[in-house]
Amino acid sequence: MKLYDTRAREAVDIIPVRERHLTIYACGPTVYRDAHVGNMRTFLLSDLISRLAQLHGWRTTVVQNITDVGHMADDTGLGGIDEGQGDGEDRVLRQASDEGKGALAVARHYEDAFHRDLGALNVHPADHYPRASESIDDMIDLITTLMENGHAYIGNDGSVFFDARSFADYGAISGNRLEELRPGHRFDGGVDPAKRFHADWALWKKAPETRTQLVWETPWGVGFPGWHTECSAMSLKLLGESIDVHTGGIDLRFPHHEDERAQSNAATGRDVVRHWVHAEHLLFDGRKMSKSAGNVVLVQDVIDRGLDPLALRLAFLQHRYRQQMNLTWSVIEGAQTTLDRWRSRVAQWATSPSAPIPDNYREEFLAAADDDLDTPRALQVLRSVERDSELADGAKFEFFAWADRLLGIDLARRVGQVVDEEPLPEAIAVLVEERAQARASKDFATSDRIRDELAAQGFSVTDTPDGQVVERS
Repeated sequence: MKLYDTRAREAVDIIPVRERHLTIYACGPTVYRDAHVGNMRTFLLSDLISRLAQLHGWRTTVVQNITDVGHMADDTGLGGIDEGQGDGEDRVLRQASDEGKGALAVARHYEDAFHRDLGALNVHPADHYPRASESIDDMIDLITTLMENGHAYIGNDGSVFFDARSFADYGAISGNRLEELRPGHRFDGGVDPAKRFHADWALWKKAPETRTQLVWETPWGVGFPGWHTECSAMSLKLLGESIDVHTGGIDLRFPHHEDERAQSNAATGRDVVRHWVHAEHLLFDGRKMSKSAGNVVLVQDVIDRGLDPLALRLAFLQHRYRQQMNLTWSVIEGAQTTLDRWRSRVAQWATSPSAPIPDNYREEFLAAADDDLDTPRALQVLRSVERDSELADGAKFEFFAWADRLLGIDLARRVGQVVDEEPLPEAIAVLVEERAQARASKDFATSDRIRDELAAQGFSVTDTPDGQVVERS
């Protein structure tokens, strides 16, 4: 498996530190609004990496953070204003004020929506979803270590800052260099007087008296964490000091990931993340999505148009993750047409005798996937299989079902009543299990014989990437 490592500036072999066990940390959402389809494309990246690792027979452990505190409207790290918003107000608190609700109630609402959208796009759940608000003790421990190691200090305003000049390798991911960075314009002279150096960033911020939510008592007084602090604390706590792959959107490369890397490495004395992998921007109708442009599209908008959200996933797969993509409604509708056709074909092929997947097609698909997730080329292999007039329908079914373990577009979906409201008769359940064992050992002759026997007793069986689906005929 090769992925493009932003720090290395090239695609590199991904070899887990732990044999056949890949660890992934994925930057998650700030839960103050619904995630739009551009965000969801980024979140799909860790799912594809994990699915590909599992296709190779590896184990995976995926951690994705939930930012419910500390992500400020001003988080450029240099005093500038990102997204043109305000003067450094916490995004969750701002939304809570706008909605007239408690901050954590707002955060949980949008966190639930995030998980619903992941489910709609068939993104496998992460193994852990740590919340920033529930990881404060871990952040305090991290900051304490950084202060003891000489990498952090208490500023003039009582906040704790990371000393950027204490980390010699700063800029390795983004290419930025401290001596080239310039301060923003929020303060007279451009430099925050609380800091020793304009590129230093807050690990912990002292709370003003007016802030009454999302604050905690610490050795440095009442305050709240800096946005960058949480990912270092959470990843070290849950994945340890050697993480195989860290994913996120390309916009997080600087300053978020640069600052995170500095914190984690300074605290441990080693390079914690081995590979930084970033998804490119997504445009809609040729423009960056924004409220002012009126082109923010949500997963629910796709559903409301009567489209399968997995058509959106297929549209994403038609472009490589690290290429800028221009999404349109016609692109999603075209993906829906392809999805409907493939599902219809797979349902037809599923009734044919099973046959082995030809090695050349399997190898070609894996070669594309392993080549930095070249999903457009992998989809082209499916089209070749679909058009191959010499290939048995049973083999086509087996290939599409196997490939869908990576693609995740539910190609074996069937319309019908699945027998799940009552237990299968014992004799039928035994046959179903025997057939599963036969398929696992690639004994397709026995598998087909048992399917015929089940049909004779009034039960049809369809193979899917998640196992057998049994229906009353």
